[in-house]
Amino acid sequence: MTDSKNTDNNPNNIEQSNNSENDQVNKSENGSETSNNSDEEFDNTEDNISENDELNDQKEEDIRDEKFLELQARYDDLNDKYLRLFSEFDNFRKRTIKEKLELTKSASKDIIESLLPIVDDMERAVKVSCEDKENNIDVEGLNIILNKLKSVLRQKGVEEINSIGEDFNTDYHEAITYIDSEKKKDKGKVVDVVQKGYMINGKVIRFAKVVVAK
Repeated sequence: MTDSKNTDNNPNNIEQSNNSENDQVNKSENGSETSNNSDEEFDNTEDNISENDELNDQKEEDIRDEKFLELQARYDDLNDKYLRLFSEFDNFRKRTIKEKLELTKSASKDIIESLLPIVDDMERAVKVSCEDKENNIDVEGLNIILNKLKSVLRQKGVEEINSIGEDFNTDYHEAITYIDSEKKKDKGKVVDVVQKGYMINGKVIRFAKVVVAK
């Protein structure tokens, strides 16, 4: 019994007990501090992840904008090339059609030019026949043939150039000679036609050879 009491009341034992309790308190406090530090580190990690996500999103958006601008520039370039090509093709098509028409007109022009002397001969024959009453010439028949020939030429776009009484015009007339005019108002006008002039579709194929008053 005496030993037990002495043991309980022993200062060394009491000090050991107190030290043990202090250690437990310190451990508890250290554990609490460690836990707080862990929470702070976790919060910091979350903030860093959030910032990285925002930066990545911004980078992706910048990349998308850059690609869009690149594609827009490429589209504009291709569209410009397409419009230029379409314009060139349209001009080529119009030029080809015009050249074909001119070629057709040129071929007709050559044939018609070769027929004009025949028209001249027939007109002279009709004129002579009308003046020569003694010879039995079928003037009416010649007129019918001449009118048919002129009708065919008109269908091909051939027009006779009006000359007598018109002002002399180098675009349509070729002056063979000049004569003095009896009237002042006739000055510079065509008073006679030596050879008729013709146009085809508004273009002169033979100038009228005329006599002009001066």
